[in-house]
Amino acid sequence: MKCQLSKKLRNNLIRICVVLAAFVVVFATDKAIGLAEAVGGKYGWLLPFFLYLGVYLAIAYDVLWKAVRNILGGELFDENLLMCIASLGAFGLAIFRSVKGMPAEGFEEACAVILFYQIGEFFQSYAVGKSRSGISELMDIRPDSANVIRDGEAISVSPEEVAIGELILINPGEKVPLDGRIEEGASSFDLRALTGESLPKDMGAGDMAISGSVNLTSSVKVRVEKEFHDSTASKILELVENAADKKAVAENFITRFARFYTPAVVAVALLLAIIPSVVTGDWISWIYRALSFLVVSCPCALVISVPLSFFAGIGAASRYGILVKGSAYLERLNKANIFVFDKTGTLTKGAFAVTKVVPEERWDELLHLAAMAEQGSSHPIARSICELAGECQSDCALVNEAGMGVIATSQGHEILVGNFKLMQAHGIVCYPAEDVGTAVYVAKDGEYRGYILVEDLPKDEAKEVVAALNASGKTVMLTGDNEAVARKIATELGVSAYKASLLPADKVDEVEALLAAKGKRDALCYVGDGINDAPVLMRSDIGVAMGGLGSDAAIEASDIVLMKDDLRALPLAKRIAKRTYAVVMQNIVFALAVKLVILLLSAFGITNMWMAVFGDVGVAFLAILNAMRVNTKRGYEAKSPKPKIAK
Repeated sequence: MKCQLSKKLRNNLIRICVVLAAFVVVFATDKAIGLAEAVGGKYGWLLPFFLYLGVYLAIAYDVLWKAVRNILGGELFDENLLMCIASLGAFGLAIFRSVKGMPAEGFEEACAVILFYQIGEFFQSYAVGKSRSGISELMDIRPDSANVIRDGEAISVSPEEVAIGELILINPGEKVPLDGRIEEGASSFDLRALTGESLPKDMGAGDMAISGSVNLTSSVKVRVEKEFHDSTASKILELVENAADKKAVAENFITRFARFYTPAVVAVALLLAIIPSVVTGDWISWIYRALSFLVVSCPCALVISVPLSFFAGIGAASRYGILVKGSAYLERLNKANIFVFDKTGTLTKGAFAVTKVVPEERWDELLHLAAMAEQGSSHPIARSICELAGECQSDCALVNEAGMGVIATSQGHEILVGNFKLMQAHGIVCYPAEDVGTAVYVAKDGEYRGYILVEDLPKDEAKEVVAALNASGKTVMLTGDNEAVARKIATELGVSAYKASLLPADKVDEVEALLAAKGKRDALCYVGDGINDAPVLMRSDIGVAMGGLGSDAAIEASDIVLMKDDLRALPLAKRIAKRTYAVVMQNIVFALAVKLVILLLSAFGITNMWMAVFGDVGVAFLAILNAMRVNTKRGYEAKSPKPKIAK
């Protein structure tokens, strides 16, 4: 993914290249012929001074202004102030040496400090832009206008002005401005910015058009079902814009560390310049050491690279249709080793089908009775029954029994449709079905009539994903289905443990028990559909919503949203989190280790300011390059375990 340089960044690059070229010319000439000696006399040093000063001001004016502005604003200790003190101090020492008749040395070091600092700042800005490009595609999903049909004409208005129920026209090449259902026409839609899916999706009348997707081929008319602020595009944009607020532990540590670290090194540098100088009388050497100490102590490598690594990780995830609400959740996902799944729609397809009716001779009667009770439900089981039964009367009074089923009253008849618990609760005499599947029991006027068997098949990728997650921890399945169904699915997929016949409140209790039993270094990740599992998603360490496309509950209740309904995105998100955290730790250890060594060498006068420049800019540059690795495409492919070879 390419990162286009902004005008500001491009101009800054030109300035750096021009100043760097001028510095090389002046530096090479000075070292070749000696500019001060070439002029000669008491004031010969003024020639290299003015040449280097021109180079310095051309590259340092904005850093000097930032330092002054921050001081006036009460922010004394930052990298701009450190760079100004070090570079101006080096200039001051060089002037002092020249006035005293010593060799005119130090001007080039002052220029080098600020020049290479600016080069490091440029690469930081470039790296942030490159990481942001993974997220910027999401920001492009915001629609500019909507063609609403009023009085038979299509009028272009702001999406905020379109009400629920209005009809909008979406022409080829236009973004879908609001969530709604297609009423007329059929077309292909590009969902890449939402799901990471590269292939277009063909949709027609009755299908849901999601805001932020792009209509590719034909004009369609869509009946709006959500206002703009509740649309998928708005929810996603809100999520992305707030992602920076949820900082990881490592980020918060670095922020606190820099707050105390910078004043501390300034104080140490001041003591290093004064105390030994008073004792030895060699002010020039010790001030030079203190300035080198200041340069290398600048915390740029840490302050820049750690947030950049997490930002790059969030950008890499967004490219694959994985929305992470903040770096804190990416950090937690890296530690996740307990994966709890909802069954229906998560591990299974959620596409139920009636496979059996008992007794078979009552097939039509049982389907008709069940459809009367389930007609107002959007549950997949209810839809599968209603689709098979066809049209039925719609004048029933319906009462929902939470976690058990529905009571329908029609023309003086009471119809019970639900699970075995519903039958028991109302004193209906029957026996549990022995078939493996979801049994929907039917009773009319207190008399048991039979049951309908509905089955849901596992997703094609579920077994592969469960095996991958079992390799890094354990998997648990929680379901409201009966023991036989749960056991069958768990065995087929290889789930470590399962709990069956759970009400929504029971799932929360089970997750609470797992949270209480886990170790301090463990993290529990709950994966659900984001609609019925909102309480559990919010209670777990990391809540992951599957297939969040168009689901408000998915985006609001979870920490991570897998926009594409594909379980393989979960281990992929885990790999991205693992790589991100590894890079963060590498940068912290590398930066601190190199800086500590050079700090000690600078304090004892073993190294000069050129090495200090590497300790600051060089280390920051290497840390930035390392952070940019997170947002590359390589390294996230799933690796198959190597076969064991018998010896």
